[in-house]
Amino acid sequence: MKFEDLGLSQPILQALDLKNYTAPTPIQEQAIPTVLEGRDLLGIAQTGTGKTAAFMLPSIDRLSAGEHGAPAKSCRMLVLAPTRELAGQIAESARDYGALSGLTVASVVGGTSVGKDRQKLSRGVDILVATPGRLIDLIDQRVLTLRAVEILVLDEADQMLDLGFIHALRKIVDLLPEGRQTLLFSATMPKQIKDLAAKYLRNPAHVSVAPQSTTAERVEQFVTFVNQPEKQALLTLMLQKGFASGDMDLVLVFTRTKHGADRVVKKLGQAGIRANAIHGNKSQPQRERALDEFRRGKVKIMVATDIAARGIDIPGVSHVFNFELPNVAEQYVHRIGRTARAGREGMAISLCAPDERDYLRDIQRLTKVTLTKVPLPSGFRAVVEEEEERTRSAPQERAPRGGRDGQRGGGNRGPRREGGQGGQGRGGQRNNARGGKPNPNRRRDGEGEGRSEGQPRRVEATPRGNSQKPSPHARGRTGRQPR
Repeated sequence: MKFEDLGLSQPILQALDLKNYTAPTPIQEQAIPTVLEGRDLLGIAQTGTGKTAAFMLPSIDRLSAGEHGAPAKSCRMLVLAPTRELAGQIAESARDYGALSGLTVASVVGGTSVGKDRQKLSRGVDILVATPGRLIDLIDQRVLTLRAVEILVLDEADQMLDLGFIHALRKIVDLLPEGRQTLLFSATMPKQIKDLAAKYLRNPAHVSVAPQSTTAERVEQFVTFVNQPEKQALLTLMLQKGFASGDMDLVLVFTRTKHGADRVVKKLGQAGIRANAIHGNKSQPQRERALDEFRRGKVKIMVATDIAARGIDIPGVSHVFNFELPNVAEQYVHRIGRTARAGREGMAISLCAPDERDYLRDIQRLTKVTLTKVPLPSGFRAVVEEEEERTRSAPQERAPRGGRDGQRGGGNRGPRREGGQGGQGRGGQRNNARGGKPNPNRRRDGEGEGRSEGQPRRVEATPRGNSQKPSPHARGRTGRQPR
């Protein structure tokens, strides 16, 4: 099937041609005709399946056919995303797809100037992409109204709920016209998403391109069992071998905490490997610079927390490393979805410590995939000794007070966060006076990350395990498809 067969207008087809996009992805084939009809839609699709184009192309088409533009201080299409990076990616795609349609596009996210947002919105915009916290701030300051919204899109809805945005979403939706079209997209389908869809969607069409909570077929998945103190040496060795052999292009490394991400970057630097970190404690310019260097291949390794990585849509990511396994299995699905994008192949390698065995078991149960066990690579013991020697000779850092692994007792707090779910107490679990409930009146300066990266609540367990490891590499290339 071609885009011409989906009923899109000529300006849209010309814009796609300029981007060398010819064949729609499965989610686009299913969703575009439905959205063009004006129906509400519930889409279950993993990242990297082309869902941004699935809702943006037909929405631009519908908006272009309208007889009026957006009134001052309002918008005609509102897209809500959980993180700044994802909002930026969606806005960029909207500009590309609508390049010949004459529509205006703006994005508003935390960490940027409210004055500039006021300037963007003063005359009204056709398409507004926003994170929930900043949007509510602008509404409260009467910079923006939602009275003219014709199309609402909730993207990465499961992530927004995990981050505690449910109160913000309810407040926003209550301000929208009843006759709007609503499109909801999620990578997984937990009960909360079903409840959200039942409340806000009217007789929606359902589209799904993969079984719920399964991982991409083009991602090879491996696990190596290793003691926690030796993970850094293993990661260093695998990166050295992978880049030396030419098997790795761009590599994304996941940690559970912001402090942990910075620590991995520092240790890699001491071994002569350049890497950047992206997480909620980084300023918006720092995050944008890190993403730009990663996208251009100037820095080939990005160390990220789960929430910050939600906006990384870069086809060249060949490998994903889980330096620490996520304590919520659904996050694993989101993590490895950063590779094998746009038709390519990818590889996900998890470094599993003995006390992470329960997390691994949950991941395999959710995805119905048994990760391939890979032994420790040759030369590993020598690298461990080198790492220990570097640690002994390096100036001692002054560790933060309280907590474990250099974390503060209340969690890796950082700056105030968008819709945060409260701090984390022992073992990285949430433990605040409100029992983990978000405060809807709390100021929302940063977007998309709670105090400890927005991880949903999970009771820690202390499992047992062995010790082994992986070192495979793979990549592939096919034609481009719109994301």
